[in-house]
Amino acid sequence: SLMEYCLGRRNKDGLMQGLPGDWIFIDWADKLSKKGEVSFEQLLLCRSLETMALCADIAKDTKSAEQYKTMSTDLRKKLFDIYWNESKKALVHSRVDGQQTENVTRYANMFSIFFDYFNADQKQAVKKSVLLNDQIQKITTPYMRFYELEALCAMGEQKYVTQQIKDYWGGMLELGATSFWEEYNPSKKGAEHYAMYG
Repeated sequence: SLMEYCLGRRNKDGLMQGLPGDWIFIDWADKLSKKGEVSFEQLLLCRSLETMALCADIAKDTKSAEQYKTMSTDLRKKLFDIYWNESKKALVHSRVDGQQTENVTRYANMFSIFFDYFNADQKQAVKKSVLLNDQIQKITTPYMRFYELEALCAMGEQKYVTQQIKDYWGGMLELGATSFWEEYNPSKKGAEHYAMYG
């Protein structure tokens, strides 16, 4: 019933798009646009459809399994037709009024790595153009940073990831954290670290 609800929220192009009153949450990030059809939402829907197909197979519901497999295959193709930008070597953040936006964020790109949606060339390109690119907006939540580092581990970057863990999570510990914060931006100072808590 939850999947049917989600599928009922798609637009005419079969994509998830925020409706009035929706809270489209991706991550606590400054100026992260939720306008239009956000690539990360499509990615999560696609993975959910794949999981529904797997569950239907286990339950021996052949009809539903086939239906979910078809929907996930179609959506996965759309993901790359709509959001892949060859010049940026990345999935763009969103599409508004049928046009790709210029913004590239880490979310859909890093999840596409460990979901194994990218081919080998795309993975290498995204590692360089997004995950190891300081020009792309950084993630400032320990929760979501985990997934970024998971994607980098999948790309063989264990040495880099180990240093990131020491710097990022270690940075919170050095500031006296007794549990990891909801948000941590190493460039902030003093009480700024607690601003999101009011």
